[in-house]
Amino acid sequence: MIVRRFLLWARTAPAEARAAGAAALAGAYLRSEMSDEDRQEAETALLALIDDPSPSVRRAIAEEMAPSLRTPRNLALGLIAEQSDVAALVLAHSPVLTEADLVDAAAIGDRLAQRAIAMRRGLPLGVCAALAEVGCEEALITLAGNRGADIPEFSLERMIERFGDSGALREALLERPDLPTGLRQAIAARVSATLASFVAGCGWLTPERSERLAREATERVAVALAAGGEATDAPAIVEVLRVTGRLTPGLILRSLLSGEPALAEAAFVSLSGLPAGRVAVLLRDKRGAGLKALCRKAGLPGSLEPAFTAAILALNARGFDAGGARPGIDRTLLRDVLIACEGMEGAEADSLLALLRRMDAEAAREESRILADTLADDAALALLVEADPAFLVELETGDLRDVA
Repeated sequence: MIVRRFLLWARTAPAEARAAGAAALAGAYLRSEMSDEDRQEAETALLALIDDPSPSVRRAIAEEMAPSLRTPRNLALGLIAEQSDVAALVLAHSPVLTEADLVDAAAIGDRLAQRAIAMRRGLPLGVCAALAEVGCEEALITLAGNRGADIPEFSLERMIERFGDSGALREALLERPDLPTGLRQAIAARVSATLASFVAGCGWLTPERSERLAREATERVAVALAAGGEATDAPAIVEVLRVTGRLTPGLILRSLLSGEPALAEAAFVSLSGLPAGRVAVLLRDKRGAGLKALCRKAGLPGSLEPAFTAAILALNARGFDAGGARPGIDRTLLRDVLIACEGMEGAEADSLLALLRRMDAEAAREESRILADTLADDAALALLVEADPAFLVELETGDLRDVA
């Protein structure tokens, strides 16, 4: 009877009063003890109020009903078909919506609706896949930042395909601990390409120069990711590079000359078609037996064989898996390769030597930067000791409690 009176009153009440009354009715439905008959009438009334001409009434119902497990599913479905702000409240919070409901809402919803779905806790795989396929850029940025979302790898790839030029999306994806290393490499390649296009478009560098810088930056990232990841990361990175046409002899050589040969080893496996165990044995043979055959099997130009052979033998002399002393090109390894290649002639040899000299210049700059930082730190420490001689005693004893 109370519900019937409410419906009669709602016919003439002002919008603000109807919204307050709708919120009270929704709260009573969720939290009060009602007879079955009253509950049925209340549900009918709430469903009818979805058609109220005032948006504030629908919003009041959504604010009360959205988070509750007791919300009738038909009511939730009715609310998500309404205006964006009302639909978004329910899409973001309602536990009564099924995966199929959310997939459908993602397909037909506007930006606000898609973002609301993307921020849900425990977002299931199917909904993530749907958003990756049809979601707007803002929704995908929200999805990437949702740590509770079960995003499959193929959907992560699709997100990069569709909006890989979005800096906000790239940043959100890179912060995900579950982002596969191969996709990190794909993002790095997109960043490099974007920067190259930007600086060339501004006229700061020639297109050729900007492309080279972008390629070298991508190569450095690839080597670092392969060296610092799991055993399966290097093959994944190599596959990305191969598909995008970036798996070049120069990149493989960079991996060897960095003292971090994980990427080079995975590349030899991919290009040669030989079993990983066989490639591992050939690369770690200190006599170098079979290296020329491996290079040919991998399709590397014959003119590059001396460089690869010299790099691999130099690596083995220090321990193939010892790792680099620091990030970047190892000038000791590079020197051995330059000596092995200095007598070569021809256009390909000239290109190789130019590449090696660029790598040497890159390594020299990095060494100078590190040395400059060290000298500056030493100077700062000397000034601090000069200003406060007691600091030296504290530094030697490890008692720095009073040092700001």
